[in-house]
Amino acid sequence: MKRAEIANGFNSEAVSRAVRLLEHGEVIAFPTETVYGLGADAFNAAAVAKIFELKKRPHFDPLIVHVSRKEWITTLVSDLPHQARLLMDRFWPGPLTIILPKSTRIPDIVTAGLATVGLRMPSHPVALELIERLGRPVAAPSANPFGYMSTTKADDVASLFDDRLPLILDGGPSCFGIESTIVSLAEGRVVLHRHGSVSSEELSAAVGEVVETTRPDGKCAAPGELPFHYAPLTPLMIITGPEQVENENSAFLSFTEPTRPVRSKHVLVLSRSGDLREAAANFFSYLIQMDRKGAEIIYAQKVPEKGLGKAIMERLKKAEQKRVVVIR
Repeated sequence: MKRAEIANGFNSEAVSRAVRLLEHGEVIAFPTETVYGLGADAFNAAAVAKIFELKKRPHFDPLIVHVSRKEWITTLVSDLPHQARLLMDRFWPGPLTIILPKSTRIPDIVTAGLATVGLRMPSHPVALELIERLGRPVAAPSANPFGYMSTTKADDVASLFDDRLPLILDGGPSCFGIESTIVSLAEGRVVLHRHGSVSSEELSAAVGEVVETTRPDGKCAAPGELPFHYAPLTPLMIITGPEQVENENSAFLSFTEPTRPVRSKHVLVLSRSGDLREAAANFFSYLIQMDRKGAEIIYAQKVPEKGLGKAIMERLKKAEQKRVVVIR
């Protein structure tokens, strides 16, 4: 099958083509520092609808709106609390999404009918140039089919969407490799909806107490809040170490270099030195590779639940939960 065209995102003409496509209501893929995104003009409801169709994403799962300038925010929200300004000054441009009350400029399809919108300003130069030259915010979830792992390389985007995308801007591998952290504000507190590339420790150091939220009602106030998500097609099981590998026809995603032989046919090491930032950068790319090995199961070693480790473990737990749901 014909694959989508990949163009060098650092080439000015390639960005110009991407802008023209967005202006005509098309969806393109572009790089960010977290993962690759499927982008559409956030003010064009029909274009945003194409994102949901491409991803087979439920319409109750809201999208994140990306901007290139902080000044745009005042036109996109109906209220901008002081704490939100502090977070923007500290972490933008960067991998933090802030949920705020939306203005009428944001179509309801973007926010799944919610009165709030998730906003962020990416730091990747290609993403910033694309949005700036469009002159309008870009609505963009991760560039992957709904429920599958996010993509951190242009080639992986192309392999997942074939010729259904008119253009993929290649900005190199995503440096963080984990989606943005998502927060909202409630009664003067920062509420954490999704662990991501900005750690909860970093948030606490910037604004004080951070409260984690759960959604027992099953409703999505932010992307990534469904009970299972980010999952390979191959069943996944979290284990503490290689001694727990029981199936030889398996793949083993190790946090650090194994200290003993592993029974798995395929072994990938997230970080030989145990560096969580390196592990996060490799995480989705390695899971996608393992999902293509034809193994019966993927074993994933636990990582320390601190800093970026919380974000990695949050995604592993959701991937494992999908396996449980399917098998039962």
